[in-house]
Amino acid sequence: MADVKKKTGLIVVNTGDGKGKTTAALGICVRAVGYDMKVAIVQFIKGSWHYGEIDGIKRLAPNVELFTGGKGFVGIMDDNLPREEHEKAARSTLEYAKELMLSGKYDILVLDELNVAVSIGLLKLKDVLDLLDKKPELLSLVITGRGAQDKLIEKADLVTEMKEIKHPYRKGILAQKGIDY
Repeated sequence: MADVKKKTGLIVVNTGDGKGKTTAALGICVRAVGYDMKVAIVQFIKGSWHYGEIDGIKRLAPNVELFTGGKGFVGIMDDNLPREEHEKAARSTLEYAKELMLSGKYDILVLDELNVAVSIGLLKLKDVLDLLDKKPELLSLVITGRGAQDKLIEKADLVTEMKEIKHPYRKGILAQKGIDY
């Protein structure tokens, strides 16, 4: 095992149609806090709803900071915003994520729902790949969301696909507090 690096920043991608992508990223955050590491979470889509992870993440302060840049879920339920507002918010959020990434303040940067922002066309894949090319060597990036693009998967060091086997919604059970939101 020649030339083994002891410490390096990784690109981790959690994708797939199953639940648990953001939850797995939050597990990494909890683990990092155990080592007194600094983590920033930047959310690209979530934004208009209140969900438990917001309050839970506050309890991990000062080690974990949450930045919500999205304007909410695009084109579903109560979304009345023009698509251009979602696109502008996504671009602004990506720029802010770049600032955080290059700040030197964090050990881990979570880009929550970034895959979705790309797959629905709010962001260009090229812009995301350019961001990854600028990643500092020791910083780890954790990217979540269904629909990860092949070029992003190729660039990643670790890719996990969450696959739905069974879901309570199929039996008419709505999202549950503490499990789903």
